[in-house]
Amino acid sequence: MTDESAPLSNAPQGFEPADAPFVPRPAASPDRVVHMIGNAHLDVVWLWPWQEGYQEARATFRSVLDRMDEYPDFVFTCDQVLLLAWVEEQDPALFERIRARVAEGRWINTGGWWVEPDCNLPWGESFVRQGLYGQRFLQQRFGRRATVAMNVDPFGHAATLPQVFAGQGMSAYCFLRPMAHEKSLPAALFRWRGPDGTEVLGFRIPFEYQSSREGVDRHIEKALAEHDEALPETMVFFGVGNHGGGPTVRQIETIHRFDRMGSFGALPLSDPEAYFARVRELGLVPDLPVAEGELQHHAPGCYSAHSGIKQWQRRAQASVLVAERWAAIAALTRGDAVPRADLERAWKQVLLNQAHDILPGSAIEAAFVDARDQLGEAISIAKRITARAHNRIAAGVDVPLDPSTQPVLVFNHHPWPVTTTVELHLGFGLEADPSRVTAADGTPVPSQGISSRSQIGRRTGAAIAFRVDLPPLGVARYALHLPAGGSFAAGAVANPPAMPAVAAPEPGPTSGPSMLSHLEHGTVLENALLRVVVDHRTGWLTSLLDKRTGADLVAGAAGPHLQVCEDPTDTWGHRVVSYAWPGAEMPVTRVLVREDGPLRAQIRIEHRWHASTLAEDLILEADADALRVRVELDWHEPLHLLKWRVPVALPSPTGRVEVPFGSVERAVSGAEEPGQSWIDLSTDAVGIAVLNDAKHGYDLSPATADSAASIGITAVRSPPYAWHDPSALDPDGAYAFHDQGFQRFTVLLAPHGPVDVPDLHRRVAELNLRPRAMLESFHEGTLPGRVSWASASPSSVLVTAVKIGEDSDDLIVRAVETSGSAVQAVIELPIVGRIIRADLPPHALRTWRVPRDGDPVEVDLLEEDLP
Repeated sequence: MTDESAPLSNAPQGFEPADAPFVPRPAASPDRVVHMIGNAHLDVVWLWPWQEGYQEARATFRSVLDRMDEYPDFVFTCDQVLLLAWVEEQDPALFERIRARVAEGRWINTGGWWVEPDCNLPWGESFVRQGLYGQRFLQQRFGRRATVAMNVDPFGHAATLPQVFAGQGMSAYCFLRPMAHEKSLPAALFRWRGPDGTEVLGFRIPFEYQSSREGVDRHIEKALAEHDEALPETMVFFGVGNHGGGPTVRQIETIHRFDRMGSFGALPLSDPEAYFARVRELGLVPDLPVAEGELQHHAPGCYSAHSGIKQWQRRAQASVLVAERWAAIAALTRGDAVPRADLERAWKQVLLNQAHDILPGSAIEAAFVDARDQLGEAISIAKRITARAHNRIAAGVDVPLDPSTQPVLVFNHHPWPVTTTVELHLGFGLEADPSRVTAADGTPVPSQGISSRSQIGRRTGAAIAFRVDLPPLGVARYALHLPAGGSFAAGAVANPPAMPAVAAPEPGPTSGPSMLSHLEHGTVLENALLRVVVDHRTGWLTSLLDKRTGADLVAGAAGPHLQVCEDPTDTWGHRVVSYAWPGAEMPVTRVLVREDGPLRAQIRIEHRWHASTLAEDLILEADADALRVRVELDWHEPLHLLKWRVPVALPSPTGRVEVPFGSVERAVSGAEEPGQSWIDLSTDAVGIAVLNDAKHGYDLSPATADSAASIGITAVRSPPYAWHDPSALDPDGAYAFHDQGFQRFTVLLAPHGPVDVPDLHRRVAELNLRPRAMLESFHEGTLPGRVSWASASPSSVLVTAVKIGEDSDDLIVRAVETSGSAVQAVIELPIVGRIIRADLPPHALRTWRVPRDGDPVEVDLLEEDLP
């Protein structure tokens, strides 16, 4: 090497890379230390499929190791543990070189998570599993975990992340977005405080996390333009990224040259762990400003791009959480082996597809074919685990012989009682009296016939809905009864009757009061708690009266319900402030009554706009305090969006939205924002929550001269795949557009008095993790007709995980406090004969390990005992 390119270092006192001689820089050099963070951001999927990311991980890491051989002071920062797992799998020799550099202290694993996920949309439990599998891999392969969390490319960050990071052993966080023009922060280096008071150090990366293949002098200049001169030391990230690559020879040579020249101050090749250690050594932490709450956001359109990936993810997370609960119960009650390898494989498919260009919908079309298949694999694994566990448990339930009945077992996945309606669609040759369903003690329960999913024979009693009252995390036995002259043992019918020319809805039983009445231009659905009036001309509600409070939540609330407008924004929704734009309404084409029975009433409203149709089934159950809306959308409108909106009759309401492990207040401004599954507008006295099972992009819009305040769900957007401003679309180009075709989702409209946040968390968990009903045979057993294995109180104690430990056969239980007030949690675990009693501060997230033969022990999010 020439003198100009030698690996010289002007490292600050207290920071000296191995084998890097200290060379005095000119006295005129700025009194500043710029830690140069060599990294190689690799989008595991984006404008390429995962298979290309798989190969690029190996190519990038080989290049990095070659640079280490050439430059003794070069330090590399690696995040996304999946990349390490991929390299270990495909090139063990290369992985051993990485292990050697980690041991040497020059390869620094940060982040601690399986991938860089979207940091708003996954459930809180997914963030826990990102760290659980990521940190376990690092510990097992390298003997050392990450201490710095890092998500450089995601578009926003949930307010509750600090407590997750801290619980996984990470005390600092590096991110890029939202950038300075998108969100004002008190400083680039700050203390980020979560709702429970947990703090981690936060660092917003200046300018960019990657650099071009050329020298990095201009990159450093742009980064330093955002530098707070009050800080004596900062970080600048460099290295070719997005498609991997990493630091180049020219970049490292440039850093050495400008380090010797002193142009920017000291430029040590460093890593985030070393930087945050220096921040602490310099005593800067106590005087750093505090930022509280969310770090939002970069591109709000991604929270509604590609409806499919959002719904697949929701289903996959729910399926795997359910599977591990029932696998734990089967292990503890039936002695079954825990299917750890299967659960880990399912979780890792879920975690991969939370990556920040997959779950937000910003990848190429082919990426979502892979995502559908991988999440389908996760769901399939989970369903097999659940079905096996349920059948193992069912075999132990006592089911007395009664040939006039068909036994049914209904499983509740939640550690609190659940009262709901389940539907059973019976197989060919099975029929039941839709008016006769009984609980295990013989008590009749409300029921009615519903339309069968099968059109073969149009059999009365082929499909039944009935009300269930389920014990916490348990199972209850019910019985269907024979129709007059029928038999459950009739077997298959050789010659089923022909289908009628016009298929009418299945009639319900005639007994019981009707919940339907009719107006000149509308229909009334009414029970003891709610009165709902639907205008057939608009297809939406003109009244939603909550009889408990006397408040009508929509009467007189002007404004559209279904709102279609042109959407010229790119896939990400860059620079979008709001999608609450004027638009056309979808005209009503038909209204029909689908059900009118003692259990529930249902009407269907059908709409059409150009080539697209939307049908809404409005369902009110006899004892329900919420209106269920099942939406079927067949969408064929490129470069348009649809807002599903609920105008509300509330003066000056406040807004609140569910986020991972909690909820936050949001301004009623019309801004497009991310959220989890529920969103609420309330006054001090009354309000309304909108819950759903598939969507994540919302607005809370204020009243205007022409319309009432409203809750808006961005139901669908249809930009081209992976279209990024400022690229312009070719008017003559041929493009594939998002969300062309059929989709379903369900919404609950829940009026209430003063908002009960814990109740909303439980309601939406019930919506996403619905009970499972299965037909059962007659047999003896030791379990009664109702049994519970876990319960939690009060309602603000939301149990989010019940599983067997990763390294032991002990039960793991996790809960979060959701009301914002301190409570004494009581979690009863008859499954192991133990009770957890704990004082939970507001918003606290706690995990316990519960042995079968000892007291519960609090552990961290990695399932290790607290110090």
